[in-house]
Amino acid sequence: MAEKAKPLLIKRYASRRLYNTETSDYVTLEDISGFIRDGREVQIVDLKSGDDLTRQYLLQIIAEHESRGESVLPVDVLNDLVRSYMTPGASVVPQFLQASFDMLRDGQSRVLENMNTINPMSKMPGFEVMQAQQEAFMKAMTGSLPQAWPGMTPSEKGTPAKGDQDESLEAIKKQLSDLQEKLSKLK
Repeated sequence: MAEKAKPLLIKRYASRRLYNTETSDYVTLEDISGFIRDGREVQIVDLKSGDDLTRQYLLQIIAEHESRGESVLPVDVLNDLVRSYMTPGASVVPQFLQASFDMLRDGQSRVLENMNTINPMSKMPGFEVMQAQQEAFMKAMTGSLPQAWPGMTPSEKGTPAKGDQDESLEAIKKQLSDLQEKLSKLK
C-alpha cells in the first residue's frame, strides 16, 4: 500500500495568522482551501500549545463556502450531522461518512485509471495534454469530482464505452445503491 504524503504543516500564531511552513509565508483560509482542492492534506497546529486545530479550520472553510451560497451539503445531511453530535454514545455517522468518501475516491481512481488504459484515443499524439486539460477543467468545475466516464468520445455524448467500462459502471452503481440503502436505514 502506498504511503500517504506528509501533510502541509500550517502554524497558527498568537495573532491568529496562519503560516505555511513550506513556503515561509502567511496564508489565508482561501489559500488552505486551494491546497485541499489541489489534493494536498493539511495540518494546522497552534504554535504555542501545539494543539491540532485542523478540524476547526476545515469546518470554518466549509461554513464560509456554505454562507456564500456554495452549498454542497443538503440540509438533511446537516441535520443528521448535528444529531450525530447530540446523540449519546458512539454515532455511526463519522464511520459511514469516512467509508462513503473512501468508496468515492476509490471509484474516481478506477475511472481515471481506466481512462488511461482502455481508451483507444490514448494512442493519439497530444492526447495526454488534452486529457490533462480536461481533468483540470473537470476538477475546477466540480471540486475534483470527475463527471466523464472512461473511454468516452465526443460523439458518444455521455454514453459509457462497452466491455470493462460497463462492469466499472455497474460496480459504481451498486456502491451508490448500497450507500443509499445505508442512508435510508440511518434515518
